Amino acid sequence: MDDKKILALARKNAAKSIAQNKPRAKAYDATVEATRPVAPDDTSEADRIFKEMKRREF
Repeated sequence: MDDKKILALARKNAAKSIAQNKPRAKAYDATVEATRPVAPDDTSEADRIFKEMKRREF
């Protein structure tokens, strides 16, 4: 083979290798963040009642 062809083939294979080794970014759906429920900062009334019920014996 000609040196130019070998060089071109080496460049082509090197480009393929780099493309395969590049880490893929994780793809997330944009609506996931929008539909995620908001975590309450303070304890709600229901949480307070459930904690109290756990302490009691029935």
